[in-house]
Amino acid sequence: MYAIIDIETTGGQFNQEGITEIAIYKFDGVNVVDQFISLVNPEIPIQPFVVKLTGINNAMLRSAPKFYEVAKRIVEITKDCIIVAHNAAFDYRILKMEFKRLGFEFNKQTLCTVELSKLLLPEAASYSLGKLVRSLGIPIADRHRAYGDSFATLKLFTLLLSKDKEKKIIKTLIKNEISQGVSPKLFDILEKLPLTVGIFYIHNSKGEIIYIGKSTSIRKKLTQLFTGTSKIAKRIQNEVYTVTFEETGNELIASLKEREEIVFNKPALNTSQRKSPFLWAVYAEKTKEGYISLKASKTDGRKKEIRAFKNQQSAVDYIKELSDLLELSYELNALIPKKNTSDYKSLDKNIYNQKIIAYIDQQQEEFKNLLITFKGRKTNEKSAIVIKDGDFQGYCFFDLNYQINTIDILNNILIRMTSSKEAVNIIKYYLYKKKDYKLIRF
Repeated sequence: MYAIIDIETTGGQFNQEGITEIAIYKFDGVNVVDQFISLVNPEIPIQPFVVKLTGINNAMLRSAPKFYEVAKRIVEITKDCIIVAHNAAFDYRILKMEFKRLGFEFNKQTLCTVELSKLLLPEAASYSLGKLVRSLGIPIADRHRAYGDSFATLKLFTLLLSKDKEKKIIKTLIKNEISQGVSPKLFDILEKLPLTVGIFYIHNSKGEIIYIGKSTSIRKKLTQLFTGTSKIAKRIQNEVYTVTFEETGNELIASLKEREEIVFNKPALNTSQRKSPFLWAVYAEKTKEGYISLKASKTDGRKKEIRAFKNQQSAVDYIKELSDLLELSYELNALIPKKNTSDYKSLDKNIYNQKIIAYIDQQQEEFKNLLITFKGRKTNEKSAIVIKDGDFQGYCFFDLNYQINTIDILNNILIRMTSSKEAVNIIKYYLYKKKDYKLIRF
């Protein structure tokens, strides 16, 4: 769990400040599960420049609770949490100082979204909270108020979690749990998992990722692994310490993330998934007579395929579809039963071939610059996959259309992934099989 915190203070001498407002969002990595927002009477005057900055004045705080009156609630909501804040050193120092005045030691692990942003958003022009979130298209209301800044920090942290390919944030969370001696049972792990589509990471007691998988229902897939009898399932049952996950909103992003992260992280139990699932492909080859023939054959990395498939039957079905669509010769394409078999040798070779070439060129052009949009992980959110110059760029989640219509913001919120032949095949196969998306060409 994470506690996303922002604190406003009176200003003044170092370690002499008092809290005037605090906002805390308890976040499980997907949803806010609890929140606490309150003005606080610091029992000392607010510096004039702070009043101008925050809009909080002494009169507003006269009837507000004093820190000792909210301290118990702060302890409760931050229990077993990592403190996350924008410039965490400041917020954590202020909290420790206030608790020390009460004779209580407040010790937590912290994550700073300034430092994380420098690591994961290296091209940002500024790392001040206001300028950074605006560059990401994240709306921020009530700037320099604890509830406004903490909610913007929450949105920023959610994006940083998605951009963290090396899973440094998640590993920090697990190490925090290990240090507290938390050792969940398999049933307890399952209870915390969602029934939604996404990718999951199985960790051992050292925090290492030992298995990565995807599913349209994360909990259902993990239930199968935790009750399975295969060698891999048994090893997972013996070695699992905890499971983390990312909801993706749709299967395509889950498939792309699973493939890339298995290659990147090389989990010990994912050896079989490192191989490509696209074992068959459709190729355009010329016959001895010079006619183009569509052939389904095993994938050959030396040749350029029209489309890749996971099995032979899907490849043959695709050839049939193209043959009917373009009125091609079944005989030339080795299809049974034969259809459109009027002596193909009587057909004009150039016209026949050009029909196929034009179709292939059209498909390539339509895939050149493309936004593929889907539903997001929750209501009012959408997701998008970006193709530029025929290469896969990455994906993003967005709340407002202007975030993908404004190129600078799109580039900032984009979670970049490796463009590879495998990634392109995954995308094209999905677009061929599914209809749950919208295409925007640019």
